[in-house]
Amino acid sequence: MIRLGIVGSNFGRNVLLPAFRADPRCEVTALAGSDAAKAAKLAQESGVARACKTWRELVDDPSIDAVAIAAPPALQPEIAVRALGKGKAVFAEKPLAPGVAEATHMVDAAKASRRPVMVDFEFPELPTWQRAKALLDEGALGALRHVVVTWQVENYATLHRLRSWKTSSEDGGGALGNLVSHCFHYLEYFCGPIESLSARLFGLPGEERPSESIVALSGAFASGTGLSLSMSAASYLGSGHRLEIYGEDGTLTLVNPSADYMRGFELRFARRPATALERIDIAYPEQDRYPDSRIAPIARLAARFLDAIEQGTTPSPGIREGFRVQHLIETARLSHDLGETVTVDDE
Repeated sequence: MIRLGIVGSNFGRNVLLPAFRADPRCEVTALAGSDAAKAAKLAQESGVARACKTWRELVDDPSIDAVAIAAPPALQPEIAVRALGKGKAVFAEKPLAPGVAEATHMVDAAKASRRPVMVDFEFPELPTWQRAKALLDEGALGALRHVVVTWQVENYATLHRLRSWKTSSEDGGGALGNLVSHCFHYLEYFCGPIESLSARLFGLPGEERPSESIVALSGAFASGTGLSLSMSAASYLGSGHRLEIYGEDGTLTLVNPSADYMRGFELRFARRPATALERIDIAYPEQDRYPDSRIAPIARLAARFLDAIEQGTTPSPGIREGFRVQHLIETARLSHDLGETVTVDDE
């Protein structure tokens, strides 16, 4: 039995806890949060044996084999580095850190410990996305021409003008760190390395302390394929999340018109000489088991994380993919600061 401790009593308790409990090889034995009293109450309500007063108490507990982190990017590196130093496997959030320098400390700690590190990139765990990947790998679209992402929602933090990492680029978040980090990962999952980026980042009008709620960027993949992305966490009744991939011989789209991050994607595909995209229906019964649509894809990640612990292997997406996305985030921020297109250097 792999004994897991969770740092984070919000996303950690509501999403990570049921995701890891879905695997019989894992027992969640401890929970810690920023509010010790709240964490104790939630642990009792959730049937978790122990509530720790601090994350350090949890990480230092020799009875815990692995640590899952649901903490803001500014806090995650210190937690992860300490856990890895104690010989524990780590399930980390994206982005890894507020910047590349802090993310490098996590990479170094992972190399030194040789313990598995997995990063919570969820979209490629959806069966619709996996079928789209198979079509691309089969060459069903031919040579790619261009890729378009539009993601228009209004998230809770922006709606209520909350000052949190999800709206603040200073803390490693904002729309770029919180949401476009997912896009960077799945774009390279589908289409290979991104070679250059040109980005503009926007807050909301009239704010005393500017947030980062809107991202507009263009770029190019190493293959020469073009990229355009428009993401807003400030779009009232927004159109949802849409990925379009165009090739010489075909087109595929993944479209979710709802505000639910994971549930609702439809895959459509056509190949010349078809005159319309056709829907590809894919069953995903496990997603309907859970109230939160993120639990099912994270359960898939959790299973691979536990496999890696048992087998001593390197899980994917792991520290390498997490660091790559961190590098792309920093490149986009640099492009915004310079007002010009920036080449993505080798890390």
